[in-house]
Amino acid sequence: MVLDLLLIALAVTLFPLPIMAFVLVVSAPRGVWTGLAFILAWLACLVAVMAVVLLFTDGQPPPPRSPPSVAALVATLLIGVGLVVYGGHRRRRGSAADTSAQAAAGPSMRSRMDDVSGWSAAALAVLLQPWGMVAAAAATVVQADLSHAQSFLSLTAFCVLATSTLIAMELYVVFSPERAQHALLRLRGWLEHHKEPAIVVICLLLGLWLVGRSLYQLTG
Repeated sequence: MVLDLLLIALAVTLFPLPIMAFVLVVSAPRGVWTGLAFILAWLACLVAVMAVVLLFTDGQPPPPRSPPSVAALVATLLIGVGLVVYGGHRRRRGSAADTSAQAAAGPSMRSRMDDVSGWSAAALAVLLQPWGMVAAAAATVVQADLSHAQSFLSLTAFCVLATSTLIAMELYVVFSPERAQHALLRLRGWLEHHKEPAIVVICLLLGLWLVGRSLYQLTG
């Protein structure tokens, strides 16, 4: 469970779309506060999903081969297949049209972000959460055993790692606002031209891992 959660958290924190949106949020006026609202909403989603799963399992993993255990593995398998299919679709579609649309929409998007509020930033965090990956984490958390401290540490590590990129950018803006503005906008410009390959690689690698792991446990 630990390795699975860490891999999923790594995929979540490196997913380009939330990073690009967060750069615009923290680059706007009152960016520190709207960025904080984005991070808190992002974390709240992760914690809420984990809490719902733990309430359902009562903090105890289901016995191996039991219906809940098999259902969690089947859900993980389906999510993995979905990520592979999505990554393949993005790869076939290519990035040329999307890149030109990003370039055309960039200035108008930045101007709209000038008026973003804390509530709008929080809503944006919820919308841009990579829910497929979060669902994979939820299916993995079914195996958590709250009678052991390791499970608490694993869940905490998942939430922190899945938010680490956003936290790092927020701290950069807090402690070095002028340098952060230029650096983060350069980062967003780079991501606009490279986000499609990044999305494809992240989805394919994580999807294949989830498919292989769930098939091994279902057939082992």
